[in-house]
Amino acid sequence: MKIHIEDNSSTELIKEKFSKAYPFLKLEFFSSGHKEKENSKKEDLITSDSLLKDIRSKHNEGDFIITPQSKVSEVEQGFESKFGIYVQVYRKSRNLWLETTSTDRWTLIEQNKVGMDMES
Repeated sequence: MKIHIEDNSSTELIKEKFSKAYPFLKLEFFSSGHKEKENSKKEDLITSDSLLKDIRSKHNEGDFIITPQSKVSEVEQGFESKFGIYVQVYRKSRNLWLETTSTDRWTLIEQNKVGMDMES
């Protein structure tokens, strides 16, 4: 999956594209970062649809390639290091969305499969 990042991209569009590729995962955007295996602060959650220009510290434009073999930590760190965007990956667990902090080293395909298995 390729996500084009530019200042006029919306958080909602990126979330939709990610969830279309990984239906049992979702991205959430935050105003500050977190360390590996650490939860993001709830008060830093960006709840409304925003343009990237309003929430990021680096205004690089480019494509971000995410593969099924990408680890959660690589995706989160990639958004931050390349584009100054703070994200957290969540996995569906029945009716809940869980932060993937304890499984940051799992690949997206592994995370998505676990979420799918929880549905059945």
